[in-house]
Formats: sequence, C-alpha cells, structure tokens
Amino acid sequence: MSRLPPLFISHGSPMLLLQNTAARAFLGSYGAQLGKPDAIVIASAHFETERPSVVTDPAPGMIYDMHGFPKELYQVQYRAPGAPAVAQRVARLLGDAGLAPDLVAERGYDHGTWVPLSLLYPDADIPVVQIAVQPDMGPAHHLRMGEALSSLADENILVIGSGSLTHNLHELRAPDGGRRALADAEPAWVKEFADWVGDRIAAGDAEALADYRARAPHAVRNHPTDEHYLPVLVAIGAAKGNRAGACIHSSHEYGVLRMDAFAFQ
Repeated sequence: MSRLPPLFISHGSPMLLLQNTAARAFLGSYGAQLGKPDAIVIASAHFETERPSVVTDPAPGMIYDMHGFPKELYQVQYRAPGAPAVAQRVARLLGDAGLAPDLVAERGYDHGTWVPLSLLYPDADIPVVQIAVQPDMGPAHHLRMGEALSSLADENILVIGSGSLTHNLHELRAPDGGRRALADAEPAWVKEFADWVGDRIAAGDAEALADYRARAPHAVRNHPTDEHYLPVLVAIGAAKGNRAGACIHSSHEYGVLRMDAFAFQ
C-alpha cells in the first residue's frame, strides 16, 4: 500500500460549492485521483480550542457556521460517519507527543470540513475525525501536532489541513467601497505572500513557514489572525522525509483569496 500524502487544502468561501471555479473543479476531481482512504483526519480552521482536541462523535451532524449565504448551503448534508476508534488513536499519538489532547464527544462538521469533503469525496462514505487548531499556541505547536500524526499516512488514513492560503475577509471589500467580484485580479500583496509560502513549501523549509509572520512578505495583511494558516503546519508536520510539498492546485477567487492546495510526502 502506498503512503497517502498529507494535504493542505484552501477551502475559501462556502460559495465554493455553488460556483464554477478552478478550485471547485480541482477538488471535484482530485479525490478520485488520490484514491480512497480508510479514514480522514482533518484539522479545520473553524474548530478553535485552547488545547488540542479530537472529536470522537460516531455520527457528526452539521454546523452551518456562516451567515448571509444562499439557502442551498444551509441545506447541504454531509453524512460521513465519525470514527471513534481512529479518534482514540489520534488522541494517543498526540498524548505520546506530550500534547495532552481533550476528547470531544459531540461536534458536527463545520464548513471547513464539509465544504472541501463534499467535493473530494461526495459519497460521504469515508469516516471522518475532526481535530482542532489552537491559535493561541502558535504555528510551531501545529507543526508538532502534525509530526505526532505522521504515522497515520502509512495506515491509509488521510491527514488534511483545511484553511486558506490567504484569508483577510476585510479585504473582500473593493477599493471603491463595493464588494470584490469572483474574477477580480489578484493584488500584488496577495501574490507575493502566496509565492513566498509556495517556495518555502517546495523547499521543505518548515522553520521559515512556522516563523511566517516575521519572514513572509505581507504576512499580517494576508492573515490578520493565524487560524486559517495553521492547518498548513499540521499538513507539513504530518509529512516524512524532507517535508517538501508539491503544489497540486493554484488559483485565486475574489482577488484576495488564494485557493492553493499542497500534497506532502
């Protein structure tokens, strides 16, 4: 059995499910290309806790953690089962790494989980375990989380970090005061940041990526807060070898949302 590559996926706006974009087309085809794992462990930017947390729910419901979107999005049902046994294994791995995780008995799928998985694996027949990010603990902590989970890929368990390569929602307002359009051009401050991250991922430079706020151009403008960047570090940590990642998709939406995805060996 070949090792499943940990992934970082930019889930962008929930509108990803309704709009015909390059990112949607990529996610809609990539699951078949990747193959079917026995389970998925996903770190979502929309699941924030003070301590590492693992969901053990055998039948997670839905969390519609967004406002003002078309009603179709509030009717989406992603019925993948949970995986309590896998969740317990994840908790043991995190515990063995000294990360002292909490177990969460009941928590539904937030849109950082159900948006990308609805496209990657629409049959919803692969068990899913959600794990939280801890923004107060910083990027290096999330690299350690990923490292603790690196053995899962050898067990046909897919580790996914679900965030966004750039994520400044205030910048969705156009300079003239209106809203940016889906096909708007990408500003230089977005491209320069995304190019820096992509180059550092290709080089396997985990140290620089963990210190991105000090080293990356326009880091704070692209990520006023860390939570949508932290899943990058989880995916990198879950890799083995030199941690170099391959860009498997690159596009942007609304000018300021980079939708890049990366696979790590």
